[in-house]
Amino acid sequence: MGEGILELAQELAEVSRLVEDDDVPTTLGRFVHRVVLTVPDCEEAVITVLAEGSAEIVARHHKTADPMAEPVRSTLAEQLTKGGGPLFDALTYGEPRRIGDLAADHRWPEFSAAAINAGYRSCVFLPLPAAGDAAAAFSLLSDKADAFGSTSYDIVLLFAMHAGVAFDNVQLFNDSRTLIEQLRTALGTRTVIGQAQGVLMHRYGVTATVAFDVLKRCSQDTNVKLRQLSLELVEAQNKGKLNETLRKYGLNSDE
Repeated sequence: MGEGILELAQELAEVSRLVEDDDVPTTLGRFVHRVVLTVPDCEEAVITVLAEGSAEIVARHHKTADPMAEPVRSTLAEQLTKGGGPLFDALTYGEPRRIGDLAADHRWPEFSAAAINAGYRSCVFLPLPAAGDAAAAFSLLSDKADAFGSTSYDIVLLFAMHAGVAFDNVQLFNDSRTLIEQLRTALGTRTVIGQAQGVLMHRYGVTATVAFDVLKRCSQDTNVKLRQLSLELVEAQNKGKLNETLRKYGLNSDE
């Protein structure tokens, strides 16, 4: 028992680990793959995200790859993301939904019919405890009735908790990387504009304020972004083609 718990903990730590360039589908894809391998009698695992009222499958793994089964799986996917089904309830209300026997449960008849047609008998839907604006949920399906008992349910709950944390972390990680890139771009823009100011200050003997005003006015008159204009002036200075570039932008006379 102790070894099993340790192995499960190691698996959770492994699938939760973020690596460079991970996005939401990649990160959550590791979870659905591991859930199918770990949870007894689980044939398929799906993670769906609800954002702005629309549900979208972002990760899905089936124990067996059968091209002939794709049509019925596509129909099942449509039912999974359709409003009013058990998954949509779990996403909307943040509460688990469980169907022990699809043939005997009549709460969601259209979903049950699609799931039975795909070869399933029972399923469970668990919302992920994510802190962001988007809601997410695990769907587990089995070809056996009452497949997800207390032990399986506890294992799935652990995966759901870790998947929710990973879902938040990968979004935060990517948001942070985007912010860093934006800051780097802004810093680079400020640097090249400052260099272009220096070029004009040296050329015409004007102050930094006057040089910036000249650049800004030229950018507006020519409909060229200030950063691009500044970059061209700096590169022209470095290549000995400053006069040509100044004439191009009408900056060749004393300002």
